Amino acid sequence: MMQAVMVSDSTRRGLGITAGLDPRLARELGARCEELGYDSLWSNDEPAACGLDTLGQFAAVTGKADLGVGALPLHRYTPEEIAAEVDRLGLDPARLWLGVGSGALPRQIDAIERAVAELRTLLPEETRIMVAAMRPRLCRLGGAIADGVLLNWMLPEQVARAREWVHEGAAEQGRPAPIVASYVRVAVGPGARRRLRHEEGVYRTINESHRRHFAAMGAPLGSVGIAAAKRSAVLDALAGYHAVLELPIVRVLADSDATSLRAVADAAAP
Repeated sequence: MMQAVMVSDSTRRGLGITAGLDPRLARELGARCEELGYDSLWSNDEPAACGLDTLGQFAAVTGKADLGVGALPLHRYTPEEIAAEVDRLGLDPARLWLGVGSGALPRQIDAIERAVAELRTLLPEETRIMVAAMRPRLCRLGGAIADGVLLNWMLPEQVARAREWVHEGAAEQGRPAPIVASYVRVAVGPGARRRLRHEEGVYRTINESHRRHFAAMGAPLGSVGIAAAKRSAVLDALAGYHAVLELPIVRVLADSDATSLRAVADAAAP
């Protein structure tokens, strides 16, 4: 087993939600998270809900936290469409982490290389571009061309190996290694283990890439994330991710109501 090397302090932490959360709840959660000391707020992207719109809600009530979307699938968005949405929403490029993934496109490497190059020309230079990755080739590509690499559905041991791939890609291009971040699913309180098992079960069979990823990891269902009753247990589990990541991003697993969302944000706060 690889030994973890401490790469971040335990206070640098993001919080992420699923796109499409009610705007009022998104604003309440965003304001609360900035108070709690989260350094960044994140949304994924869904077929029926654009993650950039959720960032717009966060931006309306925060002034310091970075804003990240991860990942915008390139089979649903062209670089021109992404740039137009960023402009329409008035998102501050200095606060923005823009994550892209190949989605359902074939020839993943070529698609992401082209998209990142185009986004560099379309967006202000302060905008930081991330590549979503789980497997070796995409991790190395992110290391070679991106400002960050966004991992997903990994245990700390797999994160440590993926981070090595990112650093290999950067070294091959003679550039500093980009930031490595990862979503970490977190559920708290009654039903926490059930919520994690359900979410993980969906992703284990969502496509062939995810099926291969989970099979290679060999982890039992319901173990790739954190399900806990108390804040102390959440923080203990997050420490394993801080040891191998620049930025763990707590992905909230909760009912879509203010009390449930806030419970996870409070339990995982820096």
